[in-house]
Amino acid sequence: MPLEASADLKGPQSTRIVVIGSGPSGLAAATRLVEAGFENVLILEAENRIGGRVYTVPFGDNVVDLGAQWCHGEKDNVVYEALKRLNRLNLLEHTSEADHNIKLVRSNKELVSDEIAYKVMDLVQSIPMEKDDFKDYDGSVGAYLNEVFWREFEKLDTKIDRVLAKEIFDNWKKEQLSVDSADTLFELASSSKADYWDCEGDNLLHWKDNGFHSILNILLHTENYQTNLGLLKDRIRFNHGVKHINWKSVKHGVKITLYNGKVIMADHLVCTVSLGVLKENHKIMFEPCLPLSKEHAIDGLKLGTVNKFFFEFEKMFLPDDWRGIDCLWRDEDLEILRETEYFWMEGISGFYGVAYQPRILCGWIVGRHARYVETLAEEEVLKALMWMLRKFLKFPVPDPIKFIRSQWYTNNNFRGTYSYRTLYADELRTGAWDLAKPMTDDVGKPIVQFAGEATHSHYFGTVHGAIETGWREADRLITYYEMKKTSK
Repeated sequence: MPLEASADLKGPQSTRIVVIGSGPSGLAAATRLVEAGFENVLILEAENRIGGRVYTVPFGDNVVDLGAQWCHGEKDNVVYEALKRLNRLNLLEHTSEADHNIKLVRSNKELVSDEIAYKVMDLVQSIPMEKDDFKDYDGSVGAYLNEVFWREFEKLDTKIDRVLAKEIFDNWKKEQLSVDSADTLFELASSSKADYWDCEGDNLLHWKDNGFHSILNILLHTENYQTNLGLLKDRIRFNHGVKHINWKSVKHGVKITLYNGKVIMADHLVCTVSLGVLKENHKIMFEPCLPLSKEHAIDGLKLGTVNKFFFEFEKMFLPDDWRGIDCLWRDEDLEILRETEYFWMEGISGFYGVAYQPRILCGWIVGRHARYVETLAEEEVLKALMWMLRKFLKFPVPDPIKFIRSQWYTNNNFRGTYSYRTLYADELRTGAWDLAKPMTDDVGKPIVQFAGEATHSHYFGTVHGAIETGWREADRLITYYEMKKTSK
């Protein structure tokens, strides 16, 4: 429904609210407002789909997730709790022990024995990584992990080759980078771990053969969002990217200019664009400029990049009891690799099976290498990846019958995957709380509000965190109008 100009701001029926973005936070905010009686709600979505960084696509025998993949935890996780409330927990499944049977393979095709692999990984997994362990550590996560690992390594009764232990440890750190979306663990602040809340329960609940996009149906109260947008029917405008936001010098609220030239007036704006988009565009996007505290948050926090490669094979070639491989680069091979056009493969941790997809492997790549590989043609990427698989494995690796990949950084509507706190953010004494703070008029009316995973102080980098922030900003408006009504 179009947002017509209106000076009548008596309540939910006439208040004009625009939400930028239809990811989990935008959908959560908009549906909460509609449920509360706000009728003039409009979502502006730059893509041609809803979901944001939740992006499930058909592939192989069913679907794969190019974005968010697991439900992280069962207690105090709004995704899990929503499914539980609706008796839909059958959509989720625990990751089995067999799924953790990942083999460690070196770049000379040597298979690391399970005995050595278990000893080193037991040592790695014994590193204290609860939030209290990072609370008083003044430094980076990388420095902490290196310090603890090598200290404990020297205490081992059974000596393990230090070179091999380093290869295993280095690859494990790459996997940690994919958890935090950081370029390097040495820019990741220990406070990022100290302030993050782990939800109790299984943190690797997968969506069987449904994909994470099932949560979109839950948010919209519909059976199939692809055919019925439920509560938000006629309230979403696709391919409507926002170019400019005048938020202070406009008499009645905020003036929003789109890339297609259209202008929309609103009383309130809920901005859920990614931190990466804010980093790139905030100086030209907002007029007047954002408050200095918010600019500091945008500068100090960071949106990293994690990408996936999916291969569909006619038949899986890995041994039946292998769920995937971790790729360990020997120093001499890594030195050679860095001088070739395939240097970006250093950012790949390994290749792994996908639940309910017996013929598919998924490769993970992080950081600056993930950003670089997005600039390469798909055929070039596939050729290089097949070279890498064949370099590490002794047995024949067939060509895949299909290949897809994610490209989150080069997409101007995302510019990365999920956020983390850097040492620079600590230096600036800023964080998600500054990014989340709304911009108000002279009488305290919220004009521009911010939601999205990067605005959550404890669940950043998660879908449940994104949803909570959408509800938070919707509740802010609901409370504002309830107070306005009672003050009359």
